[in-house]
Amino acid sequence: MNSYKSFMEHGGDIYTEGKFKGISLLDFSSNINFLGIPESFIKNINKAVESIVCYPDLKYRQSKLHIAHYLKQGVKAENIILGNGAAEIINLAVRALKKPCIVVPSFSEYESTAKTYCEEVIFSYLNEEFDYDYEDIFEKLKECDGLVIANPNNPNGGIIDKKLFQRILDYCEEHKKKIIVDEAFVEFVNIENQSFIDLCMKYKCLFIIRAFTKFFAMPGLRIGYGISSDREFLEKLIKLQIPWNINCFAEAAIESVLKDEEYISVSKKMHEKEREYFVQRLKKFNFIDNIYESHSNFLLIKLKNVSGEAFYNYCISKHMLIRRCSNFRGLDDSFIRLAVKNRPDNNRLLEIFGQVESEINI
Repeated sequence: MNSYKSFMEHGGDIYTEGKFKGISLLDFSSNINFLGIPESFIKNINKAVESIVCYPDLKYRQSKLHIAHYLKQGVKAENIILGNGAAEIINLAVRALKKPCIVVPSFSEYESTAKTYCEEVIFSYLNEEFDYDYEDIFEKLKECDGLVIANPNNPNGGIIDKKLFQRILDYCEEHKKKIIVDEAFVEFVNIENQSFIDLCMKYKCLFIIRAFTKFFAMPGLRIGYGISSDREFLEKLIKLQIPWNINCFAEAAIESVLKDEEYISVSKKMHEKEREYFVQRLKKFNFIDNIYESHSNFLLIKLKNVSGEAFYNYCISKHMLIRRCSNFRGLDDSFIRLAVKNRPDNNRLLEIFGQVESEINI
């Protein structure tokens, strides 16, 4: 086996073991739409080039109108805050809380931001089936001023049962506690009305976070946004932002891709189809103990008879990058996460996995 390779806090590090060494890695650690950048953005990119000589609109009025039109459900431009990626919006929203309850395991930026800015952090763990523990969340919220939760959740792809969550929603609204819902992956969910956008204008406690990074395959553009009917809360966050945090290329993307109905529809169908194909074939490997149900474009997998470190190193030796999950709170080094990619890439991973048992002595 190779010696220990680098372990990054997030997926998508194609540089350390890849580009910096002149190696092209097949990246299964980063959960990006395998259809790639929408053609609608490519066709509109000259508009951004022409705009480089001008400052963007400081209030991003047109961009917010495009997002409001995409979301519908009564959302208006004044209900939206734009960020340099969802990471900026997460940072702003979480730091506004004094004592948040964070549902874990989940995206590590929630916890790292809370530990930097908040007075105390409380955790609610997923249950043994990796579903949300709604009763535990409700009880923990009695001593917290807000909740941080993802829908779908990363790293397992589970979604919130809105009926079971209603009690929590009503409680937070009554007691003026914030609910920050990270919906960075919600567009991958092929279930009607799974988002909380339909309730956002009714409940001031809700603050929803979205991104262009995952579904629209634009991590390099850094576009995220938040939605809330609590104008006072939004203004509080906006005051913490630097001016012109979104560039003209991001503005062009907002204008074009949200209207690309064909890309949106095909993406949902193709990812659901490939996820089902991928899961059925992964189940055949003896070193996989469990594949957790996912509604997104990634799969959480529990290994058996091999560590995440050994498995990661083996995959790197085959020029393939996977996501070790031992740095997710509540998970150990027996967990890995795989992105769902296109059929040729998925088949390449399956081919490599087929060699694992004989090559690393499981």
